Amino acid sequence: MTSRMSLMDHLVELRSRLIKSLVAVAVGSVVGFIFYRDILAVLAKPYEGATDQPLAFFQPTEPFSLALRVALFGGFIIASPVIMYQVWRFIGPALTNRERRYVYPLSAVMALLFMSGVALGYYTLPLALRVLFSFAGDLLQETVGVNFYFSFAMRFILAFGLAFQFPVFLFAAAALGLISSRALREQRRWAVVVVVVAAALMTPGGDPITLLMLSTPMYLLYEASILSIRLILKR
Repeated sequence: MTSRMSLMDHLVELRSRLIKSLVAVAVGSVVGFIFYRDILAVLAKPYEGATDQPLAFFQPTEPFSLALRVALFGGFIIASPVIMYQVWRFIGPALTNRERRYVYPLSAVMALLFMSGVALGYYTLPLALRVLFSFAGDLLQETVGVNFYFSFAMRFILAFGLAFQFPVFLFAAAALGLISSRALREQRRWAVVVVVVAAALMTPGGDPITLLMLSTPMYLLYEASILSIRLILKR
């Protein structure tokens, strides 16, 4: 049995978790700003692998604003394990003692899946760029601004990281008794449709290669969720 919390208690708890998450992002952003040139070099490699043209900036303030955004991006990546842990800690008071056992493992799995999605997004990005650039043909010459490219790259990579989170929520819903592995098995056809639509909405490029690269592991994770629900929760 869990103790009841008032609305004010929930709001105080939410504020505490938000502050801790923001502090983690702020600390991570400071680290990201210190190493922003290295982060820029890493993010630029997919573009360099897809074209011989250099990135360009069109306003004097673009390099500085880009450094701030890259620092925030790096800060979010660094702080992601802390953020996910705070999410589960906020949910914790609403769980029973049995359900609360899954908080620490699910936090670790969320962090691992997020970083796996980020890594897959990064290594998929050059292929997506080559596909998109291929539509230019010989008549068009790309001149890509740094702000646009890095915004595109960061959204692209984060989309993969966030997409890899949905199996954890399926498992959590099953642990709370909201769904079952049997129901998930019976809804496989709809799951394919939902996965493809979600992948299409999340990928900024919108090309079929990127869609396939994201929807395939998402569906495999769906099947892995069914297996983990059957094996872990049943036991």
